[in-house]
Amino acid sequence: MSKSALDYIVPKTAATRSRYKPGSRPSFAHFVEDYINQEIDIQGNFFDFMTLRNGYFSYGITAHHLGFIIRRMIPEVLIHSKKQDERIVREHYDRGNDFFRSFLGPRMVYTSGFFVDLETDTLEMAQDRKMQMVCQKLHMKEGDRHLDIGCGWGTLVTYSAKHFGANSTGVTIAQEGYNWGMKQIADNGVSDRARILRMDYRDIPKQKFDKITCLEMGEHVGIRKFQGFINQIYNLLEDDGKFYIQQAGLRANPGIFSTGQHWEDLIWGLFMNEYIFSGADASTPLAFLVRCLQEANFEVNTVENLGIHYSHTIHKWYNNWMENEEYINSTYGVWWFRLWQIFLRWSVDIGAQGSSTCWAIIAHKNFNETNRNEYIGKLNLGERALELAVPTTL
Repeated sequence: MSKSALDYIVPKTAATRSRYKPGSRPSFAHFVEDYINQEIDIQGNFFDFMTLRNGYFSYGITAHHLGFIIRRMIPEVLIHSKKQDERIVREHYDRGNDFFRSFLGPRMVYTSGFFVDLETDTLEMAQDRKMQMVCQKLHMKEGDRHLDIGCGWGTLVTYSAKHFGANSTGVTIAQEGYNWGMKQIADNGVSDRARILRMDYRDIPKQKFDKITCLEMGEHVGIRKFQGFINQIYNLLEDDGKFYIQQAGLRANPGIFSTGQHWEDLIWGLFMNEYIFSGADASTPLAFLVRCLQEANFEVNTVENLGIHYSHTIHKWYNNWMENEEYINSTYGVWWFRLWQIFLRWSVDIGAQGSSTCWAIIAHKNFNETNRNEYIGKLNLGERALELAVPTTL
């Protein structure tokens, strides 16, 4: 007899015994609350349990969602001040480098890797290949002035300086990422041509760069201020420069509302905004991102969907997290372990089924005299990544 999700759930209170019973169809949002607050346990393999979730749980708006939207989400979308954004970002990214290393691994790359062989590629191989791909897509070369906005722990800045000879500057609000990144730069012997500035993106010095990258920091800018952000990047970029932006986004409407199963997209998006990436409201369908680029006078050269690569990356993050369960429980507590367990495991499926994806875009200024021949014969899309089957490591 096949199992259902209910077979894995062990209620620990009268309320949860009433909620999780045969014939019921509880809200997945209630499950999240019950599980992270230890009012239920999961017996058996959590990964397998999540595989069965759609046959048991419902995905609908709850009173909890409405309260979150009114009290937190709407004010955060409307404000996005420097003070608010620093508080939100640092609450997440300054939690502790050991926390993030427990799933990201030694490279500390908080974005998707790029896979060419699912049987043999390790997480680190996929992460190294991704750094190499970004630099090659930008035609990075020695002496290029490179700006990485939202540089995380400085891995791309270090990589571009070490392997491509770029003069790289990273920008981050997070103190922990700054500390790690500056040490990583020094350890790799590129302090003469790489550095990190701890500042808000709005305070980036007004100078020109040959190459600009932004890997999933734009979501934190917010919808209301996103066009201004893209305009700022346009003004920072040399006229013959190139811009790589990678941004996560939900499936386009009318998908969320026209088909029942797509309600999960909305509930997952609210979960992410409430618990994981507060204030990251510029996670939108592709049309919004392209329109903002075009309104700033960027021409899009290539768009690549990295969603399935994200799914496989997060699967490996999940495995790392589970291997570090004892450490996280003892250092940060069961609440944090279980929250990230849900986030990582759920996101594996979200990426695989198209609920959310990630767009990698190369753009340049849209002038008549732009040398578009530069792209011919170069690495523009990952379909040519077999050339990078053995990526360069830090």
